[in-house]
Amino acid sequence: MTAIAYIRSLGRSDGGPRDDVMTAIQAAALWSGLLIIWITALGVRVTLDRRRHKVLLGDGGVADLNVSVRVFANAAEYAPLGLAALILMALCDAPVWAIHAVGVALLTGRVIHPFGMKATGGVRLPRALGMILTWLPLLAAGAALVILAFR
Repeated sequence: MTAIAYIRSLGRSDGGPRDDVMTAIQAAALWSGLLIIWITALGVRVTLDRRRHKVLLGDGGVADLNVSVRVFANAAEYAPLGLAALILMALCDAPVWAIHAVGVALLTGRVIHPFGMKATGGVRLPRALGMILTWLPLLAAGAALVILAFR
């Protein structure tokens, strides 16, 4: 039995292959959950940096803390759009593969982006790639939702 066949057999009482490894709403829940965990981790990082630098509000003029705050804020600006898009795609019966594509690209973009924010000097490739991997899935999800609205 191949790995895919095994995964598809999970959840079936007769051990046979399943056609629906994951429903659309489960796929949306998976990527939404992972995005929520990531955003929370970024928020914890800001809190730890504030404690380390003894800054209660703002960034206290500390460059490292300013970067942490901006990384979190940037993610907090885009993640809600992604969460809404994933859930709406699932509710509109978008193909599961499309939900996974949007979810994996969006999460990957959000994870890569901070590495570019922390970099110094010249072109910050991770930052640019992170933003591209944020904007493209959001645009694709938006287009898909418009199409699904008329289906």
